[in-house]
Amino acid sequence: MLNFTYQNPTRILFGQGCIAGIKKEIPKGSKVLITYGGGSVRKNGVLDEVKAALEGYDLSEFGGIEANPAYETLMQCVDLVRSTKIDFLLAVGGGSVIDGTKFIAAAVPYEGDPWEILEKYGAGVKKALPFGTVLTLPAAGSEMNNGAVITRKSLQAKLPFASAAVFPKFSALDPTKTYTLPVSQISNGVVDTFVHIIEQYITYPVNAKVQDRMAEGLLMVLIEEGPKALREPENYDVRANLMWCATLGLNGLIAAGVPQDWATHMVGHEITALHGVDHACTLAVVLPAMLKVRKEEKRQKLLQYAERVWGLTEGDEDSRIEGAIEKTRGFFEAMQVRTRLSDYGITSGNIPVLLEQLKKHGMVRLGERRNVTPETISEVLDLCR
Repeated sequence: MLNFTYQNPTRILFGQGCIAGIKKEIPKGSKVLITYGGGSVRKNGVLDEVKAALEGYDLSEFGGIEANPAYETLMQCVDLVRSTKIDFLLAVGGGSVIDGTKFIAAAVPYEGDPWEILEKYGAGVKKALPFGTVLTLPAAGSEMNNGAVITRKSLQAKLPFASAAVFPKFSALDPTKTYTLPVSQISNGVVDTFVHIIEQYITYPVNAKVQDRMAEGLLMVLIEEGPKALREPENYDVRANLMWCATLGLNGLIAAGVPQDWATHMVGHEITALHGVDHACTLAVVLPAMLKVRKEEKRQKLLQYAERVWGLTEGDEDSRIEGAIEKTRGFFEAMQVRTRLSDYGITSGNIPVLLEQLKKHGMVRLGERRNVTPETISEVLDLCR
């Protein structure tokens, strides 16, 4: 196991009715700005529930944060927060709203050009406004980590950043708030969580048995419960397990002491930025091909994955690896997420532009060994067609 330092300061409020408890988490007298997305939290009553829980606070709102939170939109909110002296932010929504709120929290006190936060991957962030979250869409894990991904439309750039200053103070997770989500969002959420875990698990062995078993357990929960969530939209236990799985999949716990990959995510970001494909869909397209192309360097963990997660023990090593990759693709398809570039109208003619974008954003040495080059990615994308 590799050396590590692990700290996660986010307080979790979990379960039906937990939103009522957020009042205890926000300092009295705070001037609170509620951030949200396209308005579903208005229609489903979550926003009203949040406001009722915060009766007596000075509340204001900022809506319209996109599914891929746009720098341009977020900067409007930064200006609002600065001019109105907001001192606490509350993100109500899924990972995109939470990611956007993290950027707002970091940008408000930032002394330089806020775009530097993304160009420097958060290195210049020294402080941030305090914020909490009310999660309505389990997928990104942003409710219990210190990372975010922001899109700048004018540059067709989708970049991540991380800083210890942007851990949420608290997050309220009520599984019943996921009952009314569209099927596509549930499907995407399960796939997104699955690939988060894979990026931290299928690398190379470092004898981190605890992290491996945790990752495998989370993957098996997703395989068992994901399809049920599509069939039984108001099954509380299913939704509760998926919600907690998404949080544990990216709160740093299974990443502690192990190498991490993230090449699939970086390629996926560029596909989203250029073609507007849902984030999870890009991951479902890229991951099977990424595993095929890099199967030699990932051989030991792929065999472990094949046996422990998919129960594949018969046949030679290559057939077990190929079987595990195909079962992974099959799971994504069973979750109603398509797995080929052609499914999204992307052709071989689009690949050179994707590669140029990766180079432009410095994504030229990716993966756990930093050996995934644009040439490797070209091979991966060719298999994705």
